[in-house]
Amino acid sequence: MPFDSTICFLNSNDGTGLLAFGEKSRLLAAKSPVLDELQDYIKEKSGNYLFGYLSYDLKNEIEKLNSNNFDGLSFPTLFFWEPAYIVKIINNKYTYIQGEQSDDHLTLIDAFLSPENKVNTSAFDFKFKERTSKKRYLEQVNFLKNAIQRGDIYEVNYCQEYFAENVKIDRPIAVYNKLNSLTKAPFSSYFHFDIYSLFCGSPERYINYKNKVLVSEPIKGTAPRSKDPIEDLKNKENLQTDPKERAENIMIVDLVRNDFSKIATNHSVNVDALCAIHSFENVHQMISTVSCEIKEGTTFTDIIKASFPMGSMTGAPKLRAMELIEESEDFKRGLYSGSLGYIKPKGDFDFNVIIRSLLYNQEKQYLSCSVGGAITSKSDPEKEYAECLTKVNRILTGMHE
Repeated sequence: MPFDSTICFLNSNDGTGLLAFGEKSRLLAAKSPVLDELQDYIKEKSGNYLFGYLSYDLKNEIEKLNSNNFDGLSFPTLFFWEPAYIVKIINNKYTYIQGEQSDDHLTLIDAFLSPENKVNTSAFDFKFKERTSKKRYLEQVNFLKNAIQRGDIYEVNYCQEYFAENVKIDRPIAVYNKLNSLTKAPFSSYFHFDIYSLFCGSPERYINYKNKVLVSEPIKGTAPRSKDPIEDLKNKENLQTDPKERAENIMIVDLVRNDFSKIATNHSVNVDALCAIHSFENVHQMISTVSCEIKEGTTFTDIIKASFPMGSMTGAPKLRAMELIEESEDFKRGLYSGSLGYIKPKGDFDFNVIIRSLLYNQEKQYLSCSVGGAITSKSDPEKEYAECLTKVNRILTGMHE
């Protein structure tokens, strides 16, 4: 199995994962109405596993929006495919759940399973540049705060891009293993098709559907980890009680509740956890959990139309926040702040939020790493800039080590 074929590795970093590779069929869509095409494809392939992604710019189909900012990556708006082979991984052992085992696959499987790859010590000389200067970043935060003070919005997720040009990646799986060694996130993933690659260290779930219950786990609120246990605990406790961080999180929880109410059965929308603190390799995060039961006959794309893009990456109210994002940001998000995941044969599914990630266009030799944060009326522009660096600096610098 060649390493440049279509491959997706979903890694929970708890000893479990799914590795899908090879194609039986695919849906690649760049122009509207892509969601109608997707629902037709899901219906046609009913009873089969499907893997794929939704780019942030699906918003342009869901709402009357556009995206005219600079795009160095040019990922298609949507890509789903039916893998020829799917391997389930549990504690470094694997079993095929689709397709027949072949010796040709062993090298590929070993690339994700072998301990020396997981602990990957390779260093990569990616020289990242900022697309948005710190001066402009601070100006744009103040522009967005003015919009909040006018009452246009309550909160908005403002992002910036770091990029590297003339990048040749000869060992993409080694890049993923290096990134994963730095982030060790529960929604980590590697995805490659054609000339496009995603190396993802996401801690966030967009949506999960299981046992007729739909769940979202939005993240809002970040604090750095410390090697000093006392300082680390203090950072965690400060995050838990920080009124600004809690306000950010609760506003997005309300937005998710509203999104879910469009497709939920009566009185089934519930907040199962509010402002809970979870600790990851480099940061503490504030995560809430919202769930509901969906109405009979609701399709996968009905759910997407109701809830995408995820509130944690937009703001509230969502439509106006997305308009201001297009005005204030210096790059087209594309796959960044979109979602990657899979649909099971009986219709259950699980999709992440694409953050803390590297995105790569092999043909353009362009590598991108974007980061953002929530802006509210209480935001201090300097602190928001520092929070962005807290989130992304380990990736930008750690790949060299």
